[in-house]
Amino acid sequence: MVDDATVTRPRNKRPRGQLTSTDVFGQVLPDTTRDEREPDDSGSNAEEWYRENRPPHHEDRE
Repeated sequence: MVDDATVTRPRNKRPRGQLTSTDVFGQVLPDTTRDEREPDDSGSNAEEWYRENRPPHHEDRE
């Protein structure tokens, strides 16, 4: 006797035409983590970048 309520599908198979999150969104996570990469100097320029990209309505008023 077959119990229709407990039909299972192998984990590595998916129904035809069903997309995975990677198919839809692409590779979200980087291949390496931050601590595995060479250090860069972008952190030292954070304040400079902020000042260059600050919206005009946030300018200092003197």
